[in-house]
Amino acid sequence: MKAQFLGIPELTEVPSVAVVVDVMRACTVAAWAFARGAEKIVLAESLDEVLSLKSRHPEWAALKDGPPAPGFDAVNSPGLLRSLDLGGRTVVQKTTAGTVGALAVKDASLVLCAGFVVAEATARALRARAADNVTFVVTGEDGRAEEDLACAQYIARRVTEDGTDAAEFLRRAGDSRAAVELAQGVRQGVHADDIALCLELDRFPFAMVAALEDSLMVLRPCPGVG
Repeated sequence: MKAQFLGIPELTEVPSVAVVVDVMRACTVAAWAFARGAEKIVLAESLDEVLSLKSRHPEWAALKDGPPAPGFDAVNSPGLLRSLDLGGRTVVQKTTAGTVGALAVKDASLVLCAGFVVAEATARALRARAADNVTFVVTGEDGRAEEDLACAQYIARRVTEDGTDAAEFLRRAGDSRAAVELAQGVRQGVHADDIALCLELDRFPFAMVAALEDSLMVLRPCPGVG
C-alpha cells in the first residue's frame, strides 16, 4: 500500500481511498457518539446548516466546536459527550477541521474517519479493501498537526505490520500543540479527560465510514469493510 499524508489545502484531486484523521477531537467524538448509541452522524458544512437541519429534525442532536450555544445539544468533547444518551439518534456535527476534511474528499470511493480510538479497526478496513493507494487527510493545522500525522502514520503502518508499537506515535500526539492547548484551556468546550480519551488506543471495535446519502455526507460505524 502506498500512503500519502496531505493537509486539506493540498487535496488537489479526488483520492480513491481517503482516511480523514482528526484525533483532537472530531473523530474521537464521533466514535464516542456511536458508542453512546447514535445511529449516524451528518457532517455539516456550516453552523447554519446544522441549525437548519436541526429545525427540520428537532429530534436530531446538534454538535459544534467551542463552548455551549443556543440550539446545540453538545460540544466537540469526548469527555462531555460520554455522559449523553444518544440511543437511536442522528447527530449533526460541524467542527473546524474534521468535518471539513471529510467533506473535502466526499467523492472518494471510500472515506474512513479515524483517530487512535478506532485505529486497528481502520487498519483492518484498509486491509480488507486491499487499496494500492491511500490518502490520509491530516486535518489539523493545514496538515501539520502532529497528533493527526502521528495517528495517520500509525494506521498506515498497522495495515502492513501487525506488530507495530504505538507508544512513540501516542507520545507524539500527547506532546502536540493541540494537546497542550487542551491542557491549558486555550480551547473552549473542554473536559479534563479529553486528552486521555483521545489517546485511548483501539477503544472501539468499529471503523467509521462516510458516504453521500441524499446529498448529505453521513458517517456510520462499520465493524468490517470489504
